[in-house]
Amino acid sequence: MDLFVLSNILNESIFKAKELLNAANAVDLKEEIVIKDNKSKDTKDLLYHCDNIEAIIDLLNKGYKEKIDLIYIDPPFFTKSNYNRKVQVLHNGQKETIEYLAYNDTWVNGFGEYLEMLSIRLYLMKELLSEKGSMYVHLDYRSVHYIKIILDQIFGEENFLNEIIWAYKSGGTSNKRFSRKHESILVYTKTKNYIFNLQKEKSYNRKFKPYRFKGVKEYEDDLGWYTLVNLKDVWQIDMVGRTSGERVGYETQKPEALLQRILLSSSNEDSIVADFFAGSGTTLKVAENLNRRFIGSDIGNSSIVTIKKRLDKSYKILAPTENIDNELLGYKINIKNLDSDFQIVELILEKYKLDLGNFKLNKKYTDIINHISNEDSLALIDYLGIGVLEDYQFIFFEEYRSLNRLKIDTVLSFKLSSEFIDKQLYIKIVDIFGNTAYSLLER
Repeated sequence: MDLFVLSNILNESIFKAKELLNAANAVDLKEEIVIKDNKSKDTKDLLYHCDNIEAIIDLLNKGYKEKIDLIYIDPPFFTKSNYNRKVQVLHNGQKETIEYLAYNDTWVNGFGEYLEMLSIRLYLMKELLSEKGSMYVHLDYRSVHYIKIILDQIFGEENFLNEIIWAYKSGGTSNKRFSRKHESILVYTKTKNYIFNLQKEKSYNRKFKPYRFKGVKEYEDDLGWYTLVNLKDVWQIDMVGRTSGERVGYETQKPEALLQRILLSSSNEDSIVADFFAGSGTTLKVAENLNRRFIGSDIGNSSIVTIKKRLDKSYKILAPTENIDNELLGYKINIKNLDSDFQIVELILEKYKLDLGNFKLNKKYTDIINHISNEDSLALIDYLGIGVLEDYQFIFFEEYRSLNRLKIDTVLSFKLSSEFIDKQLYIKIVDIFGNTAYSLLER
């Protein structure tokens, strides 16, 4: 791609981005509060299940302009590949792995369409960055040199801070070229007054032996002796391996150690951290662990399900309004009134109606799913939440599948306090394919 074409793409992208900003129409998204800690409904953490442009516009309408201290994104790389999600199901008492298309990185109109998609979003994201904010853009060899030029124009060359090389050992090797074992992260700041907390790393001594230099503090670990030096721009961090405890079954999952370095370096405990291609939710999980506020966004169903399972604290989820369909879930209900203040609700699940219309599975997987649908359809439910219907106010009860427990409980019991006894409740269902549905809870 020559510079003239690239310049036209950039100009057209900025024009479209400015049009979006000038229109800034409110986005019609319902808001749910997912209560995770059994304490607070007053959470400021946000998870958007929609196009990230809609999320950005909604944030600007809500007053988040220049409020976010750190934005990290791991967008598509223009791999021209499809990415599958693998989920385990119980079939005839045995674990079976089902594989289906989760998302793709293909572009009908080629590389120009990809660059325009990303350029528009980068321009809009800059509007959300605080004066002390930083932008981290994670890419690889396919597009990093083009996006560097685009970011120079959007942020200014003078605000380029670093190119971080993330190096790893995982993956195959090649006999026809040097094996590719790194990705690039471009770092830009909004101004020269940016947050930067200098991090340290180990620098091992020659032959791993102590130097005994006067005034030099040395340390010892299993490898040998080392000193602590200022963190450099090449980071050797392992990928999330097949046997890693972090692994959540998301193909392009990034390691928590990588995001920890980024968040510790460019945000503080009072900072808002955002990821608009949230994927498996690593950024949000690390932000939660480090006591940062988080904002995440992803359009993929499998991504949102994965993220919800990883978060431990309360958060708000914003998504387009879904229709209520009482035919999808069959159940019985028993209610016991303890006193005027509490009810015990026992929900006995009987069946779930799965629609495979939007999914392309090979015949083997289709046969397995159809058999499960007929014999034990509840094994297809990945998540079930119960909440208050008043404008989908919040979800107060949740059940998840896990890697160790591949089926939610079929008999669910929960306590209703007096504030909910007379309110209309709904059931939110997410199945193993990420399909989301709502059903009224008839008491």
